Amino acid sequence: MRWTSLRLRLVAVFAAVALTAAVSVSGIAYWLNRDAVLTRAQNSALSDFSDSLQRNAASLPVRPTCESLETTASRIGGPDTYQVVLISTEPDGQECAKSSNLDQFTLDDVPATLQKAVNTMDKKTHQYHLVWERISLQGRPYLVAGARINGDGPTGYLLKSLEAERKDLNSLAWSLGIATLLALIGSALLAQAAGAAVLRPVRRLGEAAQRLGEGHLDTRLKVSGTDELAEMSRTFNNAAEALETRVEELSAREAASRRFVADMSHELRTPLTAITAVSDVLEDEAEALDPMIAPAVRLVVSETRRLNELVETLMEVTRFDAGTAKLRVDEVDVGEQVMACMDARAWLDSVELDAPRGVLATLDPRRLDVIMANLIGNALKHGGSPVRVAVRGTGTKADGDIEVAVSDRGPGIPEDVLPHVFDRFYKADASRARSEGSGLGLSIAMENAHIHGGDITAANDPSGGAVFTLRLPRHPREEEASDAVNGGGPSGAGGPAGGAR
Repeated sequence: MRWTSLRLRLVAVFAAVALTAAVSVSGIAYWLNRDAVLTRAQNSALSDFSDSLQRNAASLPVRPTCESLETTASRIGGPDTYQVVLISTEPDGQECAKSSNLDQFTLDDVPATLQKAVNTMDKKTHQYHLVWERISLQGRPYLVAGARINGDGPTGYLLKSLEAERKDLNSLAWSLGIATLLALIGSALLAQAAGAAVLRPVRRLGEAAQRLGEGHLDTRLKVSGTDELAEMSRTFNNAAEALETRVEELSAREAASRRFVADMSHELRTPLTAITAVSDVLEDEAEALDPMIAPAVRLVVSETRRLNELVETLMEVTRFDAGTAKLRVDEVDVGEQVMACMDARAWLDSVELDAPRGVLATLDPRRLDVIMANLIGNALKHGGSPVRVAVRGTGTKADGDIEVAVSDRGPGIPEDVLPHVFDRFYKADASRARSEGSGLGLSIAMENAHIHGGDITAANDPSGGAVFTLRLPRHPREEEASDAVNGGGPSGAGGPAGGAR
C-alpha cells in the first residue's frame, strides 16, 4: 500500500481511535483497581493494627520498661502480617524503642513527617488515631502508620509491605496492555475489512473511468444496494451513457462533414477539369487578346489553378481523416529526392542544399515530395533568404532516423503562433484571408510525416529566422509496412498549399 493510499489512512484512523479508546479505558480501569486494591490492603492492615494495639498495648503503664515493650511488639507484629516499633520513655527518663524485627523495621525507617504528625496529636482525643503514609524502601512499596496508645503512654508504628499488591497490579497492567494490543490489532483488521468493502467500489470506479478515458464508451458499473456508493455508481453510469450518446452524435456529424467534403471535392473535379482546359487555352491566347481583357484572363487562369490545388488538398485531407491514406514505400536516397523536389519547382537557384549522398530510407517518395514542397515553399514565401535545406542521417542504417532541417533568415515565428503553425486553415495574420495559401500545407505535411511514423517541429533560430525540422524513421513500422503492401491511395496535394505565417 502506498503511504498516501486511502486504505492506509483508513487503517491508521481506525487504529488511532481504537488505541485512544483502549488506552483510556485501560488507564481508568487500572487506576480504579489500583485504588481499590491499595485501599483494601491499607484498611485491612490499619484496622488489624488498631485492634492489636488495643488488645495488647492498652494495659501497658504510661512508662513501661523496655522488656515489656519488646514483648508487646513481638506479640503485635509478625513475619506474615506487618512489623511494629513501640516507643516509650522508661521510668529513669530514657527513651526506649523496640521492634518486632530489627532487620526489617526500625524507627529510622519512619518518615520524620509521620513522626511529627503522631507526636503533635492531642494526647486525650486522638488515642489510637492512626496516621499513615505510603513510602518506598529499597525500591519496594510499604505502608507506614503511627498512633498514640494511651495519653502520655507509648507510641506505636506499623510497617506493612505492599509487594503482593504491586505484583497484582503489575499483572493487571500487563493484562490491560495485552488487551489494548489485541484491540489495536482487531481495529486494524476491522479497518482492513471495512476498507476493502468501501474501496472495492471506488477501485472499480477508477478502473471504469480509465477505460472510459481510453475510449471504451460502453463501460458501465454494476449497481447493487441503495447506499452512497451505489448512488455514485448510478451517477457514473448516467454520465457514461450521456457521454456515449454525445460522442455518437458528434461522430455522426463529423462523418457527415467528411462525406460532404469528399463528395463536394469529387463533384468539383469534373467542372474544374473543363474549366482548367479552357483556362489553359485562354492562357496560351492571352498575348493575342485585347490588352484590356488580358489581365482578367490571367486572373481567371491563376484562380483556377489555385482552386484546383485547393480541391486536391481537400481530397487529401479527407483521406487522412477517413484513415484511407496509405504508404507506397521504396528505398530512396533522401538527398536525391529533396533535390528532385526543388528541381521540379525551379527552386535550385533560391535554396542552399546540404544533402550528402547515401542517406537511404524506406519511405513513400510522393509523400516526401509533398512534405518538402510545403516546407520549402513556406520558407520561400514567408521567410527570408537564404533558405537552407540540410539532410542528415542518425543512428544505423538498420535502426535510425533521417533528419531534414529547412531554415530561413526571415523575422521568425511569433511565440503565440508557434503552437498553431500546423493547425488547419490557421493564419497568423487574419487580415490575409485572400493570401495565396489555403492554410492547409503545413497540416498536410505533418499528416504525411505521421503516417511514416515521424514528426515535424517548428522553432526559431537564436540567430534569426524559423527552422522546420522533419524527422522520419529509416524504415516504416510494422503496421505502416502492412499498409504499403495493401497499396496506397490516389495522389494529391503534391505542391505547397500555404503556410501559417
